[in-house]
Amino acid sequence: MQRINVPWEIKRKLLIKAEEKTDIKYGCKPEDRPIKDYVRLGTINLDKIAGPSSHEVTAWVKRILNLTHAGHGGTLEASI
Repeated sequence: MQRINVPWEIKRKLLIKAEEKTDIKYGCKPEDRPIKDYVRLGTINLDKIAGPSSHEVTAWVKRILNLTHAGHGGTLEASI
């Protein structure tokens, strides 16, 4: 009978198919991306405490990061 390898016993290695330059008009690698792009296009995962509304927290984040546009994905009120 053939022995079946469990997933943690399988030897894995990193395969890089090609190393190419990226045209800057199409973007860049995450490690080369300027911090301004992360702030402008990024997402902040925030553990909102009970009390302030999601709208209030969004306003605080806008003020702290000096942003003109920000939003939230809905109310995140926890039921106790």
